[in-house]
Amino acid sequence: MNASVEFGLNRASEREIADLLRICDADFIPPLSQRVQIDHYARKIAGQAVRFEAWAGGELVGLVAAYCNDREKRLDYITSVSVRREWTGKGIAGQLMTRCIEHAQAAGMRQVSLEVAPGNASAVRLYERCGFVTGRAQAPFVTMNLHCKTRE
Repeated sequence: MNASVEFGLNRASEREIADLLRICDADFIPPLSQRVQIDHYARKIAGQAVRFEAWAGGELVGLVAAYCNDREKRLDYITSVSVRREWTGKGIAGQLMTRCIEHAQAAGMRQVSLEVAPGNASAVRLYERCGFVTGRAQAPFVTMNLHCKTRE
């Protein structure tokens, strides 16, 4: 864990994404594997999402994946935020979220949304620090939204 962190965009392979999601599985509330088939989800992320990545020592240690493709409504949806446990607390998730938000704003999106379990206090705090506010609740998740600064 002495390696420095470098940030990238859309470098990770489907397998690297799946490996990270498996490593982080239990950190999701509820565990990710109880909600999705990880290999299929990784394939979807690799093929359709914009991926903001953190790398250390040649390994993917953090990922924010977002679907920034609703050009009509100008909505960006963050589908996954994951950082290997041994790399948490180092600001990686915050930096990845900032990069994602900046990308959404540059693409002309008016809102970024995500869903989180209200019991995942550390994730909720991260999203609030990034400017997200709580929206509607639909058990077991709550939607959080960030209204983008647009150039209109």
